[in-house]
Amino acid sequence: MKKDKNFKSGYVALMGKPNVGKSTLLNCFLAEKLSIISDKPQTTRDAILGILSDDQAQVIFVDTPGVHKPLTALGQHMVRSALGAADDADIVILIIDAQSGITKADQHIFKTLKDKKISENCRWTAVLINKIDLIPKENILALLDSCSRQISFDAYIPVSGKTKENCALVLEKIKQALPEGPEYYPKDQLTDKNERFVVAELIREQVLHLCREEVPHSVAVEVHKFADNPGRKTLIQATIFLERDAQKKIVIGSQGKMLKDIGSAARANIEEFIGRKVFLELWIKVQDNWRKDESFLRRLGYEK
Repeated sequence: MKKDKNFKSGYVALMGKPNVGKSTLLNCFLAEKLSIISDKPQTTRDAILGILSDDQAQVIFVDTPGVHKPLTALGQHMVRSALGAADDADIVILIIDAQSGITKADQHIFKTLKDKKISENCRWTAVLINKIDLIPKENILALLDSCSRQISFDAYIPVSGKTKENCALVLEKIKQALPEGPEYYPKDQLTDKNERFVVAELIREQVLHLCREEVPHSVAVEVHKFADNPGRKTLIQATIFLERDAQKKIVIGSQGKMLKDIGSAARANIEEFIGRKVFLELWIKVQDNWRKDESFLRRLGYEK
């Protein structure tokens, strides 16, 4: 690890209930697409590091799963992952959805962070009111005031991950608050996850985008072959796991059209991410109640 005089580095946990726009904001801060985005709640299932480096600082964002009341082993893993990230972070940023305002789920997170004394243990804390492009401007001040009454953080900032409003301001404040420290990762490294993980997520993203409501929470993707062939396309083979036969029919679609659409869209995003041409093969498999199967979750990389 390199450490230069006055160089700053540290971890920034992005927290909030499901579907508040954490992944959109992460991609905005990085100016790269790293985390998959969907309007389906609980899209992010594991803490993902997004690493932003320049000559003065290295900001290590932790995109956490949405904090919610877990009903499955997968849900329990997601909540543990999110709260664990807050414990270890130098900076904690709590994100609120401007459209829904402060909900019971948000109040539960407020209480959890207060019980953990996050504001006392971190170098900087902030509440971001996200999606302000979707509400009248006159409603923003009241929402900021309401947040300040719920939890004592260092800053309350209205932002939009979609339009990028105030994102540069937040990033500058993060860099100012970071402690002096080493360069934990090489300057050109974007994430701690390997290519297989990101490829699996890009495939899952297309299932979330293209399939109906009863499918998303039951989808998992495992990449079991990733082979570079000199002078030829990179061969990627992956299995999409579902929990019921009815879901399998939806994902395959009439005459296989849905699966072809998923594969085509995923392949384009994968090629953009890895920077080379890809031959993508997808299979569908039903794995009953996999979200409650601890051994299967470990196979997919969701560890306790």
